[in-house]
Amino acid sequence: MQLSLEGVGKSVSGHVHLYPQNLALHPGQVTVLLGATQAGKTSLMRIMAGLDTPTTGRVRVDGHDVTGVPVRRRDVAMVYQQFINYPSMTVFDNIASPLKLRGQKDVTQRVHELAAKLHIEMFLQRLPAELSGGQQQRVALARALAKNAPLMLLDEPLVNLDYKLREELREELTQLFATGDSTVVYATTEPAEALLLGGYTAVLHQGHLLQYGPTAEVFHQPASIQVASAFSDPPMNLLTAQTSATGLVLAGGFELPLALPASAPKDVVLGARASALRVQGEPGDLQLPGVVELAEISGSDTFVHAKTPVGNLVAQLTGVHEFKLGASIHLFLQPSQVYVFEAAGPLVMAPVRKGRAI
Repeated sequence: MQLSLEGVGKSVSGHVHLYPQNLALHPGQVTVLLGATQAGKTSLMRIMAGLDTPTTGRVRVDGHDVTGVPVRRRDVAMVYQQFINYPSMTVFDNIASPLKLRGQKDVTQRVHELAAKLHIEMFLQRLPAELSGGQQQRVALARALAKNAPLMLLDEPLVNLDYKLREELREELTQLFATGDSTVVYATTEPAEALLLGGYTAVLHQGHLLQYGPTAEVFHQPASIQVASAFSDPPMNLLTAQTSATGLVLAGGFELPLALPASAPKDVVLGARASALRVQGEPGDLQLPGVVELAEISGSDTFVHAKTPVGNLVAQLTGVHEFKLGASIHLFLQPSQVYVFEAAGPLVMAPVRKGRAI
């Protein structure tokens, strides 16, 4: 399915939910809608599905104008944050329902195939109420996959699951999407999900579409500070700086040698992802003394918050490390790993590796 939005916007009672935007999905690919809560992700998906009509603009499917065509007349599958299953039907019948509506043959075989892929085959004769939350969400996903609709919309489907289940389902969904034919739209607030799913990513912020393109390209070449902040978890470290003949000058007189474009303005913002900061130096590093204000462990990473002369920084260190609050620390940063933005937001320069922006 080729779905295109042309100048689509949405306002409700004078409140703008979506500013006019253009977006053309790539058939058979995954498009991630990435943004914080109230960025406009759900509003955009409801328009794609036909649940809502845009205030401005047109929606086209394979070149045909379907603006205002209701969802019941469109071939769309949806999965929401809150899993929705038929409570009086067994898991088998829940998954089989879209297959039976289509008059598909070999319903039993197809149900067992999907149940096996989502590891719920042993629950086929149970009712949804007899399952855990993660198992119920797998049933909802299996039913959506069974529909085999040309357009599949998933609105933060894993947000209400615990960490372990989210990790398992993310990997499974990536594999399932790769082997399917549907055009998939997946809404999330988490940059890690966008990177794992790959495909294309549209970054949304307060109803604005900030950037759209291949996921790796958007991550490595954020068009603005807003995009870089939305596509970084924890948020990208941002420091005010001024350009000089040899690079950047930060607060406290710290200098970072850098070959800047001739068009770079005097006042800029340096961006450094938390993963670019280290506690062990390498030749050519900028060394920043600081004081530990907080150290938190998340999964297999340690996030160190430090107060430094150039500003407050967060470093993401692989592994579990112990830091005492108030202890002295030195953070190290390679000039080749920094981003430079105009003070107003647009990207000036991104890191380069092997001749390509990374």
